[in-house]
Order: sequence, then C-alpha cells, then structure tokens
Amino acid sequence: MKLLVRIVGAVFVCLALLLVTLHATGFEPRDCTTGAESWSCRAPGLWLKGEVVTTPVTDWSFTNNFKTIKIQTETPIMLPYSVSIWCAVYNNNLYITSYRGRRWVEDIVSNPQVRLKIGDQLFERKLALVEDTGEKRAVLQAKWLKYPEWKMPKVETASVFRVLPQ
Repeated sequence: MKLLVRIVGAVFVCLALLLVTLHATGFEPRDCTTGAESWSCRAPGLWLKGEVVTTPVTDWSFTNNFKTIKIQTETPIMLPYSVSIWCAVYNNNLYITSYRGRRWVEDIVSNPQVRLKIGDQLFERKLALVEDTGEKRAVLQAKWLKYPEWKMPKVETASVFRVLPQ
C-alpha cells in the first residue's frame, strides 16, 4: 500500500511540475498559414502569452494584416486549448468561423470567454454565436475575400462567432 501511495504521489508531483513548466512557457500553437504544412501546424497548444490589451476595440480591421490569429478556449477539464485560426472582419466587427465538432468550437459553445492573440497582443473577449442568416452569409463572404483559397461552406453548416465589445 505504501508503494502505491508513493507511486501515485510521484506521478502527481510530475504532472504538477509539467503543468507549471507548460504554463511558464505557454506552449503556444505554431503560426501556420494554411494548416496543411505539417502535422505540427494542426497540433493545439495551451496558454497564449503576450501583452494584454484592456482598451476597447471599435474597429477590428487591423486584423486584416494578419494571416492567422490564435484563440485560447477552456476545456471541460479546465485546461486551456489554443489553436491558430483564420478570422474575418465585417462592419468593423471581428468574426471567427468554423464547424461544430471541432474541440475549440465546442469549448466556445460551453464557455464563450476566450483569449485571442493577434500579433503579440492578447484580447480577453466573449464570443456570441451568430444566428442571423444574412449576417452569417456576409461574414463568410468577407472571409472568402480574405482567404480566396478557402472553400466557403453552406451558411447552414458554418458556426459563426462575433467577438463582443469589452
């Protein structure tokens, strides 16, 4: 029994040290332009690091200068999950689109509080699921104009999230 307690204790201490190390380093996802470069481009990361921006943003068009941004969600087991994604701007609002079934999309549905990394800046924001078909269509069109290589999905199958003001 004592041996079992020692083994479990050692495993717990190793996991705790691993999490502390990963939190210190961030273990961010790679910057990938298409997601097809290699398996490591599709590998998720954990914590995003950078300078936190606390001022409100009224015009997100500056994100058009970035091919990808990063998003950090919280998993059901309270660990961060971050990936590199594409984004679109419509009417000066920032939008994120994807399909249901992806880990980070399901995390947003469960908890819309996210951390966005754009360049070296971090934005703590809340996302709202867009239900209006016209708005969804316009956002998907804006994303396609930014990423012409992207295959635009049907409006009904896409999940579109708007970044809410602070």
